[in-house]
Amino acid sequence: MEIQYLGTAAAEGLPALFCGCEICNQARKAGGKEVRTRTQSLIDNKILIDFPPDTYTHAISYGLELGQIGHLLVTHSHMDHFFPVELIHRHEHFGHHAKGMLVVYGNEAVEKAFYDAVLIDRFRVHPLDEAVSFVRLRPFGDFEAEGYHIIPVPADHDRRETCFIYIIEKDGKCLLYGHDTGMQMSDEAWKCIFDHRFDLVSLDATMGKKHSDGYHMGLFDAVSFVQRLKEQGCIGERTIKVVNHFSHNGEMTHVQLEDFAKERGMLAAYDGMKVSF
Repeated sequence: MEIQYLGTAAAEGLPALFCGCEICNQARKAGGKEVRTRTQSLIDNKILIDFPPDTYTHAISYGLELGQIGHLLVTHSHMDHFFPVELIHRHEHFGHHAKGMLVVYGNEAVEKAFYDAVLIDRFRVHPLDEAVSFVRLRPFGDFEAEGYHIIPVPADHDRRETCFIYIIEKDGKCLLYGHDTGMQMSDEAWKCIFDHRFDLVSLDATMGKKHSDGYHMGLFDAVSFVQRLKEQGCIGERTIKVVNHFSHNGEMTHVQLEDFAKERGMLAAYDGMKVSF
């Protein structure tokens, strides 16, 4: 399997749109890996995870043919993870020769956001019935998509909706995609995670070295998360461990994040990074 990190920032991006803090100013000056778009990932060029406002930028930057992708997993309805109005552009009127149906998977809040966006009056002349469809997920309701076995696991994030992290398996490989979440997941969620052995774990580290009481994690939470997995036999020496989803509020540059991760046998994600496992 391969994961490509198309975007690696939290909601405000990095540098943040209206921000003049030290981290944002450094990112503007340095460019390169210090600049981050909103979080989105791609598995084997077949499974897209999340659909932020930066999706168009990602497609251009990395030469992606998004019209050929048939499955979109959405973690939750927050705008930096789901910007559904862009989906109208998969209609033949806007996007010629898109391949078959794009199936969007998500919770009830994501479903509402989806229909609120694509059913507005000015799009009624371009119905998406043959271009995009929606499947509502339930916690632990596993399903198959193009040979991938996918399990939506309830996250510790916005209590107003059932946010998901995902376990994705194919051909003996297993990935845990853990964004956005804190550590205070349910016992059932932890049990589901502990029932698997992972080849790659990708973990939220929004808050940098700061402590977080749920909703998101910081770097030390990610280290603790990895330790739990190790104690349960879910990861081994060859498991790739990645921290991702960074905010300027974490007050760390990419160089600092990279140094912290390297010292602990982890990788700090950056926009465009590919990892094969």
